[in-house]
Amino acid sequence: QVQLVESGGGLVQAGDSLKLSCVASGRTFSRYAMDWFRQAPGKERELLAAIGWNGDSTVYASSAKGRFTVSRDNAKNTVYLQMNSLKPEDTALYYCAARIEGAKDYNYWGQGTQVTVSS
Repeated sequence: QVQLVESGGGLVQAGDSLKLSCVASGRTFSRYAMDWFRQAPGKERELLAAIGWNGDSTVYASSAKGRFTVSRDNAKNTVYLQMNSLKPEDTALYYCAARIEGAKDYNYWGQGTQVTVSS
C-alpha cells in the first residue's frame, strides 16, 4: 500500500514560481512511475508530466513544457513539480499519481494541493 501526500501549493502572483512535492509512504515508491495532474473547476483532468521509476525518462504535456520540471528523489520517496512563470490559467488542484511503469492504469492517487495564481 502506498499513500501519496502533496504539498507546496498556495496563492501566488502571475510570474511567480512554486515547487510542489508529493511524498509517498511505503518502501515500494521506486517501483512506480509518477505522474502529475491538475484539474481546474469545470475542466477535465489534465496530465502535466510523467517521470519514470528511476527519473531517467520524463514526458511533458504541451501546457507544461518549458515552464514545469518534474523530478524525483527515491531516497526521500518524493516526486517534485517545479513550476515557473505561473499564469492565472495554471490555477487548479494539482495532484500526483503512481503507476507501474509502462502501465496505463494508476495504482494510487494523492488528494491534491491547491495552486491559485492571481493576475
